[in-house]
Amino acid sequence: MGLALVAAPTTAGDLAFVTCQNGDGVSVLDLDAGTQISRWSVPGKPAGVAVAGGDVFTVAPDSKTVRRHAAATGKVTAEIQLEGGPIGVTHDRARGRLFVSDWYNARIWVLAEHDLAHLGDLSTGAAPAGLALSDDGRFLASADRDADQVSIFDADNLTLHRRIDVGSRPFGLRFAPDGRLFVANVGSNDVTVIGPQMDKTVATFAVGERPYGVAFAQGRAFVTNQYADTVSVVDTSTFQTIATLPSGEYPEGIDTSTDDQSIIVANWFDNSVTIIDAGTLSVIKEIETCDGPRAFGEFVQRDFK
Repeated sequence: MGLALVAAPTTAGDLAFVTCQNGDGVSVLDLDAGTQISRWSVPGKPAGVAVAGGDVFTVAPDSKTVRRHAAATGKVTAEIQLEGGPIGVTHDRARGRLFVSDWYNARIWVLAEHDLAHLGDLSTGAAPAGLALSDDGRFLASADRDADQVSIFDADNLTLHRRIDVGSRPFGLRFAPDGRLFVANVGSNDVTVIGPQMDKTVATFAVGERPYGVAFAQGRAFVTNQYADTVSVVDTSTFQTIATLPSGEYPEGIDTSTDDQSIIVANWFDNSVTIIDAGTLSVIKEIETCDGPRAFGEFVQRDFK
């Protein structure tokens, strides 16, 4: 079970819930204060994470376990063991569902958010990794790494909308505020952009070596480059690189603050999170985490009560 090792969070500021694969834990970070305020024990090498109001969902591939935690305490309120290779996760708040990708069996599990009951499966291409739900709730997207494609589903009726070829080895992906889908291709060192109707590719742009995750702030895309220890900053209108910023070693998960002013980057090999000012494009803070932070998913709490 997840146990808070220090006092439970009481701040009204932004909180980040960072899964630490090597450390079997979650670091709860107060981003405004720049401190770790709690640490949970989460067995099974957690990687995937989705924060939804007062709940945090974690995916632990080694134990094949998906857990629902109370954000305020880390207490496990539901869990399920899934036979396969659970890794990526995204939450559908409007419909009360959780989606988890199965790396080994080319599918997405559909779970009930409350008790994590298994509701059904969706078929994907080989080795689905990252999952994302569009802001309007219309589309669910899966990065099918070994198929070099994205599978896109109608999130309302869970039917396949389209499969679209992207670059080599897509892994992380995220919908931009305008509805376009940005897909980080770790094999071809670029990002594929799919139009808002999810019908065709509209752009591809180069980034650093082994791009992993994508986040957005102030009209810019921020892409973590694992092997380069950098974050590429790209104008989402022109697809031109504005800057290449240093991060910690082996950056992976990336997310945006609630005020759209900061980008938060999890550095797997440095046991830290880097906070970047999205306006000035400068590093403003480093926060220590538990061992091996991956934070694969949306890990910043956007409506903490």
